[in-house]
Amino acid sequence: MSKSFNLSSDIKRKAKELGFSSCGISHAEELTEEARYLESWLNQDRHGKMNYMLNHFDKRIDPTKLVDGARSVISLSFNYYTEQKQSDPDAPKIAMYALGQDYHTVVRDRLEKLLEYIRSEAGDVNGRCFVDSAPVLEKAWAQRSGVGWIGKNTNLLTKRQGSYFFLAEIIVDIDLEYDSPVKDYCGSCTQCIDACPTQAIYEPYKLDASKCISYFTIELKDQMLPDDYKGKFDNWMYGCDICQQVCPINSQARPHHVQEFEPLSDVLDMKKAEWEALTEDSFKKLFKHSAVKRTKYSGLKRNIEFLRGK
Repeated sequence: MSKSFNLSSDIKRKAKELGFSSCGISHAEELTEEARYLESWLNQDRHGKMNYMLNHFDKRIDPTKLVDGARSVISLSFNYYTEQKQSDPDAPKIAMYALGQDYHTVVRDRLEKLLEYIRSEAGDVNGRCFVDSAPVLEKAWAQRSGVGWIGKNTNLLTKRQGSYFFLAEIIVDIDLEYDSPVKDYCGSCTQCIDACPTQAIYEPYKLDASKCISYFTIELKDQMLPDDYKGKFDNWMYGCDICQQVCPINSQARPHHVQEFEPLSDVLDMKKAEWEALTEDSFKKLFKHSAVKRTKYSGLKRNIEFLRGK
Protein backbone atom coordinates (compact mmCIF):
# COMPACT_ATOMS: atom_id res chain seq x y z
CA MET A 1 0.00 0.00 0.00
CA SER A 2 1.49 3.35 -1.06
CA LYS A 3 2.40 6.15 1.31
CA SER A 4 0.12 8.56 -0.62
CA PHE A 5 -2.81 6.15 -0.20
CA ASN A 6 -2.27 5.92 3.56
CA LEU A 7 -1.98 9.69 3.91
CA SER A 8 -5.08 10.26 1.78
CA SER A 9 -7.08 7.85 3.95
CA ASP A 10 -5.78 9.55 7.08
CA ILE A 11 -6.74 12.97 5.72
CA LYS A 12 -10.30 11.78 5.05
CA ARG A 13 -10.54 10.25 8.51
CA LYS A 14 -9.32 13.47 10.13
CA ALA A 15 -11.70 15.55 8.00
CA LYS A 16 -14.61 13.48 9.32
CA GLU A 17 -13.38 13.98 12.89
CA LEU A 18 -13.37 17.74 12.30
CA GLY A 19 -17.01 17.66 11.18
CA PHE A 20 -16.68 17.69 7.39
CA SER A 21 -19.39 15.70 5.61
CA SER A 22 -17.32 14.65 2.60
CA CYS A 23 -13.71 14.74 1.50
CA GLY A 24 -12.40 14.00 -1.99
CA ILE A 25 -9.04 14.55 -3.64
CA SER A 26 -8.18 15.46 -7.22
CA HIS A 27 -5.02 16.15 -9.18
CA ALA A 28 -4.11 19.85 -9.32
CA GLU A 29 -4.06 20.78 -12.99
CA GLU A 30 -5.35 23.47 -15.29
CA LEU A 31 -9.12 23.34 -15.78
CA THR A 32 -9.17 23.66 -19.55
CA GLU A 33 -12.81 22.71 -20.22
CA GLU A 34 -14.08 24.82 -17.34
CA ALA A 35 -11.94 27.73 -18.58
CA ARG A 36 -13.73 27.72 -21.94
CA TYR A 37 -17.12 27.72 -20.26
CA LEU A 38 -16.14 30.46 -17.80
CA GLU A 39 -14.81 32.67 -20.58
CA SER A 40 -18.02 32.27 -22.58
CA TRP A 41 -20.15 32.89 -19.46
CA LEU A 42 -18.29 36.11 -18.70
CA ASN A 43 -18.43 37.28 -22.33
CA GLN A 44 -22.22 36.89 -22.23
CA ASP A 45 -22.36 39.07 -19.09
CA ARG A 46 -23.99 36.29 -17.10
CA HIS A 47 -22.07 37.57 -14.06
CA GLY A 48 -24.05 40.83 -13.99
CA LYS A 49 -22.23 43.52 -12.01
CA MET A 50 -20.00 41.07 -10.12
CA ASN A 51 -16.92 42.63 -11.67
CA TYR A 52 -14.61 40.70 -9.37
CA MET A 53 -15.42 37.67 -11.51
CA LEU A 54 -13.39 39.30 -14.29
CA ASN A 55 -10.28 39.37 -12.12
CA HIS A 56 -7.66 36.64 -11.71
CA PHE A 57 -8.94 34.43 -14.54
CA ASP A 58 -5.63 32.53 -14.61
CA LYS A 59 -5.87 31.74 -10.90
CA ARG A 60 -9.44 30.50 -11.23
CA ILE A 61 -8.44 27.85 -13.74
CA ASP A 62 -4.94 26.93 -12.54
CA PRO A 63 -4.28 26.00 -8.87
CA THR A 64 -0.53 26.28 -9.34
CA LYS A 65 -1.11 30.04 -9.61
CA LEU A 66 -2.49 29.94 -6.05
CA VAL A 67 -0.01 27.51 -4.50
CA ASP A 68 3.49 27.09 -5.93
CA GLY A 69 4.07 23.53 -7.01
CA ALA A 70 0.46 22.50 -6.33
CA ARG A 71 -0.10 18.77 -6.84
CA SER A 72 -3.40 18.02 -5.10
CA VAL A 73 -6.73 19.72 -4.41
CA ILE A 74 -8.54 18.44 -1.32
CA SER A 75 -12.26 19.25 -1.62
CA LEU A 76 -14.50 19.20 1.42
CA SER A 77 -18.17 19.72 2.17
CA PHE A 78 -19.71 20.92 5.42
CA ASN A 79 -23.39 20.36 6.15
CA TYR A 80 -25.53 23.33 7.27
CA TYR A 81 -29.03 21.84 6.84
CA THR A 82 -31.55 22.63 9.58
CA GLU A 83 -35.23 21.83 9.97
CA GLN A 84 -35.81 25.05 11.92
CA LYS A 85 -37.62 27.78 10.03
CA GLN A 86 -38.64 31.39 10.48
CA SER A 87 -41.82 31.34 12.56
CA ASP A 88 -43.80 34.01 10.69
CA PRO A 89 -44.77 32.66 7.24
CA ASP A 90 -45.22 36.25 6.03
CA ALA A 91 -41.81 37.47 7.18
CA PRO A 92 -39.15 38.22 4.55
CA LYS A 93 -36.96 35.13 4.14
CA ILE A 94 -33.26 34.46 4.68
CA ALA A 95 -31.44 31.61 2.93
CA MET A 96 -30.80 28.70 5.27
CA TYR A 97 -27.01 28.94 5.11
CA ALA A 98 -27.13 32.44 6.66
CA LEU A 99 -29.37 31.67 9.63
CA GLY A 100 -26.41 30.78 11.88
CA GLN A 101 -22.89 32.12 12.31
CA ASP A 102 -20.78 33.20 9.35
CA TYR A 103 -19.54 30.03 7.67
CA HIS A 104 -16.28 31.63 6.56
CA THR A 105 -14.93 31.65 10.11
CA VAL A 106 -16.47 28.38 11.27
CA VAL A 107 -15.27 26.29 8.33
CA ARG A 108 -11.88 28.01 8.01
CA ASP A 109 -10.97 27.16 11.60
CA ARG A 110 -11.50 23.48 10.85
CA LEU A 111 -9.66 23.73 7.53
CA GLU A 112 -6.63 25.19 9.26
CA LYS A 113 -6.64 22.31 11.73
CA LEU A 114 -6.77 19.82 8.87
CA LEU A 115 -3.82 21.49 7.15
CA GLU A 116 -1.90 21.41 10.44
CA TYR A 117 -2.61 17.69 10.64
CA ILE A 118 -1.35 17.14 7.08
CA ARG A 119 1.87 18.94 7.93
CA SER A 120 2.30 16.89 11.10
CA GLU A 121 2.04 13.73 8.99
CA ALA A 122 3.84 14.78 5.80
CA GLY A 123 6.37 17.36 6.96
CA ASP A 124 7.05 20.65 5.20
CA VAL A 125 3.90 20.98 3.05
CA ASN A 126 3.17 24.14 1.08
CA GLY A 127 -0.59 24.57 1.24
CA ARG A 128 -3.44 27.06 1.47
CA CYS A 129 -7.01 26.87 2.74
CA PHE A 130 -9.95 28.34 0.84
CA VAL A 131 -13.54 28.98 1.96
CA ASP A 132 -15.25 31.06 -0.71
CA SER A 133 -12.43 33.55 -0.21
CA ALA A 134 -10.28 33.37 -3.36
CA PRO A 135 -10.66 32.73 -7.11
CA VAL A 136 -11.22 28.97 -6.82
CA LEU A 137 -13.75 27.06 -8.95
CA GLU A 138 -14.88 25.08 -5.94
CA LYS A 139 -17.74 23.18 -7.56
CA ALA A 140 -15.52 22.05 -10.43
CA TRP A 141 -12.94 20.67 -7.99
CA ALA A 142 -15.58 19.05 -5.81
CA GLN A 143 -17.03 17.32 -8.88
CA ARG A 144 -13.60 16.13 -10.02
CA SER A 145 -12.88 14.72 -6.58
CA GLY A 146 -16.12 12.74 -6.38
CA VAL A 147 -17.70 14.78 -3.58
CA GLY A 148 -20.78 15.16 -5.79
CA TRP A 149 -21.99 16.23 -9.21
CA ILE A 150 -22.99 19.66 -10.48
CA GLY A 151 -26.75 19.54 -10.90
CA LYS A 152 -29.05 21.30 -13.35
CA ASN A 153 -29.41 24.15 -10.84
CA THR A 154 -25.58 24.46 -10.92
CA ASN A 155 -25.33 23.51 -7.24
CA LEU A 156 -23.20 20.58 -6.16
CA LEU A 157 -25.44 17.62 -5.32
CA THR A 158 -24.72 14.39 -3.50
CA LYS A 159 -26.88 11.31 -3.14
CA ARG A 160 -26.18 11.05 0.58
CA GLN A 161 -26.70 14.62 1.78
CA GLY A 162 -28.38 16.70 -0.91
CA SER A 163 -26.95 20.16 -1.54
CA TYR A 164 -27.23 22.06 1.75
CA PHE A 165 -23.54 22.30 2.47
CA PHE A 166 -20.61 24.66 2.19
CA LEU A 167 -17.62 23.82 0.01
CA ALA A 168 -13.99 24.37 0.94
CA GLU A 169 -10.58 23.40 -0.41
CA ILE A 170 -7.00 22.83 0.66
CA ILE A 171 -4.46 23.01 -2.15
CA VAL A 172 -1.15 21.32 -1.34
CA ASP A 173 2.14 20.60 -3.10
CA ILE A 174 2.21 16.86 -2.37
CA ASP A 175 0.93 13.90 -4.36
CA LEU A 176 -2.04 12.08 -2.90
CA GLU A 177 -4.38 9.29 -3.99
CA TYR A 178 -6.96 10.78 -6.35
CA ASP A 179 -10.68 10.07 -6.44
CA SER A 180 -12.94 9.80 -9.49
CA PRO A 181 -16.08 11.80 -10.37
CA VAL A 182 -19.46 10.30 -9.46
CA LYS A 183 -22.50 9.73 -11.66
CA ASP A 184 -24.96 12.55 -12.41
CA TYR A 185 -28.34 11.52 -10.95
CA CYS A 186 -30.42 14.50 -12.15
CA GLY A 187 -31.89 12.39 -14.96
CA SER A 188 -34.90 13.95 -16.69
CA CYS A 189 -35.90 16.06 -13.65
CA THR A 190 -36.38 19.79 -14.32
CA GLN A 191 -38.01 20.87 -11.04
CA CYS A 192 -35.31 23.45 -10.25
CA ILE A 193 -35.63 25.03 -13.70
CA ASP A 194 -39.43 25.07 -13.55
CA ALA A 195 -39.51 26.58 -10.04
CA CYS A 196 -37.08 29.47 -10.52
CA PRO A 197 -39.30 32.60 -10.50
CA THR A 198 -36.77 34.75 -12.38
CA GLN A 199 -35.74 32.14 -14.99
CA ALA A 200 -32.14 32.42 -13.82
CA ILE A 201 -31.56 28.75 -14.73
CA TYR A 202 -31.94 29.37 -18.44
CA GLU A 203 -30.87 25.88 -19.55
CA PRO A 204 -30.04 22.69 -17.66
CA TYR A 205 -26.69 23.20 -15.89
CA LYS A 206 -26.54 26.88 -16.89
CA LEU A 207 -27.18 29.82 -14.57
CA ASP A 208 -27.53 33.47 -15.49
CA ALA A 209 -26.34 34.92 -12.19
CA SER A 210 -27.55 38.38 -13.20
CA LYS A 211 -31.15 37.10 -12.90
CA CYS A 212 -30.70 35.16 -9.66
CA ILE A 213 -32.50 36.30 -6.50
CA SER A 214 -29.31 35.69 -4.51
CA TYR A 215 -27.45 38.01 -6.85
CA PHE A 216 -30.04 40.76 -6.51
CA THR A 217 -30.32 40.54 -2.71
CA ILE A 218 -26.61 40.08 -1.89
CA GLU A 219 -24.25 40.90 -4.76
CA LEU A 220 -25.99 43.83 -6.47
CA LYS A 221 -25.01 47.07 -4.72
CA ASP A 222 -27.33 49.42 -6.64
CA GLN A 223 -29.55 51.65 -4.52
CA MET A 224 -32.63 50.32 -6.30
CA LEU A 225 -33.55 46.86 -7.54
CA PRO A 226 -34.98 46.59 -11.07
CA ASP A 227 -38.75 47.13 -11.30
CA ASP A 228 -38.97 44.30 -13.85
CA TYR A 229 -38.49 41.82 -11.01
CA LYS A 230 -41.11 43.15 -8.60
CA GLY A 231 -43.34 40.35 -7.38
CA LYS A 232 -40.84 37.67 -8.48
CA PHE A 233 -38.69 37.31 -5.36
CA ASP A 234 -41.03 34.94 -3.48
CA ASN A 235 -40.40 37.08 -0.36
CA TRP A 236 -36.64 36.41 -0.18
CA MET A 237 -34.70 39.30 1.36
CA TYR A 238 -31.30 37.58 1.61
CA GLY A 239 -30.34 34.79 -0.76
CA CYS A 240 -32.74 32.17 -2.09
CA ASP A 241 -33.25 28.43 -1.55
CA ILE A 242 -35.98 27.72 -4.09
CA CYS A 243 -33.94 25.52 -6.45
CA GLN A 244 -32.73 23.53 -3.44
CA GLN A 245 -36.13 23.26 -1.78
CA VAL A 246 -37.71 21.66 -4.86
CA CYS A 247 -34.78 19.33 -5.63
CA PRO A 248 -35.74 15.69 -4.91
CA ILE A 249 -32.15 14.94 -3.92
CA ASN A 250 -32.64 17.13 -0.84
CA SER A 251 -35.18 14.69 0.57
CA GLN A 252 -32.01 12.97 1.82
CA ALA A 253 -30.70 16.05 3.65
CA ARG A 254 -30.15 15.52 7.37
CA PRO A 255 -29.65 18.18 10.08
CA HIS A 256 -26.12 19.30 10.89
CA HIS A 257 -24.52 18.84 14.31
CA VAL A 258 -22.59 22.10 14.61
CA GLN A 259 -23.55 24.54 17.34
CA GLU A 260 -22.30 27.56 15.39
CA PHE A 261 -24.76 26.88 12.57
CA GLU A 262 -27.78 26.74 14.85
CA PRO A 263 -30.21 29.44 13.63
CA LEU A 264 -30.41 32.51 15.81
CA SER A 265 -33.72 32.43 17.70
CA ASP A 266 -33.99 36.23 17.50
CA VAL A 267 -33.92 35.95 13.70
CA LEU A 268 -36.34 33.02 13.51
CA ASP A 269 -38.88 34.71 15.78
CA MET A 270 -39.04 38.11 14.08
CA LYS A 271 -42.40 39.07 12.60
CA LYS A 272 -42.95 40.72 9.25
CA ALA A 273 -43.67 44.10 10.87
CA GLU A 274 -40.46 43.89 12.91
CA TRP A 275 -38.39 43.31 9.78
CA GLU A 276 -40.05 46.25 8.08
CA ALA A 277 -39.21 48.44 11.09
CA LEU A 278 -35.62 47.13 11.39
CA THR A 279 -33.13 49.77 12.58
CA GLU A 280 -29.41 49.88 11.88
CA ASP A 281 -28.60 49.19 15.54
CA SER A 282 -30.82 46.12 15.53
CA PHE A 283 -29.24 44.95 12.27
CA LYS A 284 -25.74 45.21 13.77
CA LYS A 285 -26.73 43.27 16.90
CA LEU A 286 -28.64 40.57 15.02
CA PHE A 287 -26.03 39.91 12.37
CA LYS A 288 -22.77 40.67 14.18
CA HIS A 289 -21.51 37.12 13.52
CA SER A 290 -23.63 36.37 10.45
CA ALA A 291 -22.99 36.26 6.71
CA VAL A 292 -25.99 38.61 6.36
CA LYS A 293 -23.77 41.52 7.37
CA ARG A 294 -22.28 41.24 3.89
CA THR A 295 -25.28 43.03 2.40
CA LYS A 296 -25.05 45.80 5.06
CA TYR A 297 -28.05 47.46 6.66
CA SER A 298 -28.72 49.64 3.63
CA GLY A 299 -28.80 46.61 1.34
CA LEU A 300 -31.12 44.55 3.53
CA LYS A 301 -33.41 47.54 4.05
CA ARG A 302 -33.48 48.06 0.28
CA ASN A 303 -34.48 44.41 -0.20
CA ILE A 304 -37.24 44.59 2.41
CA GLU A 305 -38.66 47.75 0.84
CA PHE A 306 -38.55 46.09 -2.58
CA LEU A 307 -40.60 43.16 -1.26
CA ARG A 308 -43.13 45.65 0.09
CA GLY A 309 -43.49 47.04 -3.42
CA LYS A 310 -41.88 50.38 -2.57
